[in-house]
Amino acid sequence: MKCKLTNCSRGIRNAWHFYYALVLVVKVVCGGIGIASLTP
Repeated sequence: MKCKLTNCSRGIRNAWHFYYALVLVVKVVCGGIGIASLTP
């Protein structure tokens, strides 16, 4: 049970890191598009 619990928490932590990485990529892409659209 204890091992299963740690595996579950590890999976949640990995999903959280993946979510943050995804948000960061979206911010960078949106920022790049914003800068590109601002420049003539």
